[in-house]
Amino acid sequence: MEPTSELADAIYRERVLRARATPPAQKLLDGPRLFDQECRIMANEIRDQFPNADEKQVQEILRLRLALIRRLEDSELYRTEIQKPIPPL
Repeated sequence: MEPTSELADAIYRERVLRARATPPAQKLLDGPRLFDQECRIMANEIRDQFPNADEKQVQEILRLRLALIRRLEDSELYRTEIQKPIPPL
C-alpha cells in the first residue's frame, strides 16, 4: 500500500471512530447544522455566480438547486455520498 493510501485510510478510520463515539443526541443536532452550513456555502457560490442577483433571487436559485439534488438522489442516477466500506476495527 502507498503511504498516501495508508494515510487516507487512517484518516478515514479515525473519522469513523469519532462518528461512532458521538452521542446520538449530538448526531441528531449535527444534521440540521450541517445542512444550514451547506446552504450558506451554496448561497455564497450563487452570489459569486450571479453578482447582480438580489437576496430573493439567490434564495430561489438555492431552492431550485436543492430540488434538483433531491430529484437526482431519488432517481439514484447520482449519489452525493462516498460509498466506501468501513474498515474493520
